[in-house]
Order: sequence, then structure tokens, then C-alpha cells
Amino acid sequence: MIHILVVDDNSFITGGLEIILGTMDGIEVVGTAADGAEAVAFCQEHEVDVVLMDVRMPGMDGVQATKVITETTQTKVIILTTFDDDAFILKAIENGAKGYLLKNNDPQMIHHAIVSVMQNQSIIQDEIWDKVKRSLQDEVMPAAPDLSGLHLTAREMDVMKAIASGLSNKEIAKNLFISEGTVANNISALLGKLGLDHRTQLAILYLTGKIGGVEG
Repeated sequence: MIHILVVDDNSFITGGLEIILGTMDGIEVVGTAADGAEAVAFCQEHEVDVVLMDVRMPGMDGVQATKVITETTQTKVIILTTFDDDAFILKAIENGAKGYLLKNNDPQMIHHAIVSVMQNQSIIQDEIWDKVKRSLQDEVMPAAPDLSGLHLTAREMDVMKAIASGLSNKEIAKNLFISEGTVANNISALLGKLGLDHRTQLAILYLTGKIGGVEG
């Protein structure tokens, strides 16, 4: 059974999600919270597998709460919001969010995201990732960041560059003349070596030269 906490300052939203999620096999909503501080306290006191977290809330917002929850518990956070603001997206990802979805997704997409993050996968829907990529590419300076301090292999750098360009594993494999399995292995190795959680963080690191405590 996957234990879920729903966090939103709109009781209509939390109530609706509680009903919808309650109909899904293998999922149990163990609580709701109206702000980030409540969410942090609940996760630290109860067994919660996944938090569905809104972004803009009074007091501690969802981005701040995500950082505390991921640093102090084993709980995984999926941002579920109506806001696709660049700053929120980037900060939530940097703070350890495993997923970023808009609330207009159908229930099955939310269910898929929950199951995926429990399998240590990240879920960021395509339109959000495209927005992140455009934002980073607009901000990046003409001279690419120096990542030599990360001590990556040439192949790992090629894979990071391809990820930052928005290519899928299949497209990366085709461009680099390697198998999709090799691409996946390289990505796993990169994440482990750099202490990151998912490919979006790799893209941010490649384009900006830093993410969280990692710098090139």
C-alpha cells in the first residue's frame, strides 16, 4: 500500500483528490495538509511514501516544504499545481521533487506518477520540461559552464549534453551510436556520481554549471 499525503490550501482540492485517490488500488490517503509547515510536520511524524504538493500556499510554500521533507525524511514529493512558473519549477526540482505535474491531468496520469516515483523514476510532463529547457537556454551565457571539476568521462559529458538538449534515451542512443541500455546505464552512473535524483537535474547542471550543492 502506498501512503499518500495531499497538501493544498484549497480544501475543495484536497477533498477531491482524497476521494479520487481513494478509489485506486494500492493507494491510501493517510492525511491532508493546508500548508508546507503542516506537511513537514506530518511527514516527520507519520509514515508517508508520497506527497502531492501544491506550490503557492500561505506560510511555508510547497517549494520550501519539499526541501525540508526530502532532507529529513524518506518521503518522495510530487508537485501537483496549476502554476507552471519557471522559478517554481526549477527550485522545486533543485529541492528534490521527484515529479512536477499540472492539476489538469487526468487521475490515471497522477496514479502513474505516484507508482513511477515509488520505483525511483522522475515524472515531469513534457510541456513543463520544454518550458524549463527554454528558460535555462535563455539564461545560459554564450560560454558554456566549465564542468571539468566534476571529472566526468567524455561519454558522460556527451550524454549530459544530449539530455540538456531535450533528447530522449532513444534519440541519444541513435545520435551517439550506442544502445538505449548503454544510455540508461550512463544516466544512472551520472546520477550516482553527482548525487542527483533525475535527468532534469543533469540538464540544469549542464546548462548552468550548478545545482544544489553540486558545482562544476
